[in-house]
Amino acid sequence: MTVATKRVQRERRHRRVRSKVRGSTARPRIVVFRSNRGISAQVIDDDRGHTLAAASWTEQDLKELPRMEQAQKVGARLAERARAAGVDSAVFDRGGYRYHGRVKALAEGVREAGLTV
Repeated sequence: MTVATKRVQRERRHRRVRSKVRGSTARPRIVVFRSNRGISAQVIDDDRGHTLAAASWTEQDLKELPRMEQAQKVGARLAERARAAGVDSAVFDRGGYRYHGRVKALAEGVREAGLTV
C-alpha cells in the first residue's frame, strides 16, 4: 500500500480540475500556486501554450505584507498586467487547492481589479 503525500494528493486534484478547465485565446486560464510562504498566479493561453501575465509574492513590495493582504494584492497586480496584455475575462484554475482563504482572496483581488472571472 502506498501512502499519498499531501503534494501528491493536490497534484491528483489539480489533474482532475484541469480535465474540465481549459483556457483559450479569448478566455485564458488563471492558475494559482500556493506555498506556506506566499502565493503566485499566472494567466495562461492553453491554445498557444503561452503565459500572458504573472504575479508573485516575491516582488519586493509584497514580501512583507500579511498573507491574506499579500494574496489580494497579487490578484490585483495580476489582473492589471492581464488587462495590459489585452485580457478582459478568464477562467479560474484553483490548482487543486480549496477555494478558501488565500486562494479566494486572490480571486477576489482579480475581480476587484476589473477582470471577469
